[in-house]
Amino acid sequence: MRKVKWGILGTADIARGATIPGMQQAEHCELYAIAGRKLEKAQSYQQQFGFRKAYGSYDELLADPEVEAVYIPLPNDLHCEWSIRALKAKKHVLCEKPLAVSEAQVQEMFRAAEENGVLLMEAFAYLHSPFVKAVKAELDAGTIGDIRYLESAFITGRRPDTDIRLRKETYGGALYDLGCYAISMAMWMLGEEPDTVRAAAQFSEKQIDLFTSALLLYDNGTVANLDCGMLLPEGRLDRFRIHGTLGTIVSPVEFNQAGEIPYTVIRNGVKETKTVNAPNNYSLESEQLSRCILTGEKPHVTKEFSLLVARVTDRILEAIGY
Repeated sequence: MRKVKWGILGTADIARGATIPGMQQAEHCELYAIAGRKLEKAQSYQQQFGFRKAYGSYDELLADPEVEAVYIPLPNDLHCEWSIRALKAKKHVLCEKPLAVSEAQVQEMFRAAEENGVLLMEAFAYLHSPFVKAVKAELDAGTIGDIRYLESAFITGRRPDTDIRLRKETYGGALYDLGCYAISMAMWMLGEEPDTVRAAAQFSEKQIDLFTSALLLYDNGTVANLDCGMLLPEGRLDRFRIHGTLGTIVSPVEFNQAGEIPYTVIRNGVKETKTVNAPNNYSLESEQLSRCILTGEKPHVTKEFSLLVARVTDRILEAIGY
């Protein structure tokens, strides 16, 4: 089976440090073209990673008929615009999370994909991990009974005020940048939208949420507690725990972790730690979309799931007044 020719629309840090190295490990990905706002920076990526072509504008890359699929790591406020441009250019799109800044934009993006006969997938790399699949399989098998409480958190250190992730005009803040992990994890495990959403946030002087805490309440009694923030003195905190009527699943691992990943199942006071071997998640996501293009496989992160995450995000944003 041949390789898909990928173009990278932007030179963001996540592309250089995570996604492009992941693509290098993927069996059916060819690093074909890279585009930046400055040709010199695109050319430096070309030299570092071995792209065949480098462009000094995004439009030039989209006009290249050889490019089959595009990865978009641009700031949040540009996801919708450039995804739709790429989709209209008949390119398949893998766009960084959050896919867009509202459910309405997500709808618009998938409409463009369908009208142009190409695929669109949100880049939740960690959801491709065998670790996430193993935990979900435990829940589906009834290992801990009915879920009653889920908690998920992603909290990092405070970023400089000049960081693009702390600008309101680019839709920065803890919820957009980090909360999408906690929200998507909860939605992946619970599988449905909450009946009630409550949330509170701590804002900076520029009205960017530095910390947001949300409660997702279900009429059947299930509660999800989600925390995200950019305020630790140092380091980061990743937390994931699920309590059910028959037991608990605990995992201290970081989102997007690779290698040997443990999780512990606790039932009747007995702890059983299991280990899952997870490859590079960024390689898994680009390889999966490449297979979709080549063989007709369905995207792992579906349209319906991205709409669900966007809808819950909208409700939390409304609750905190962002």
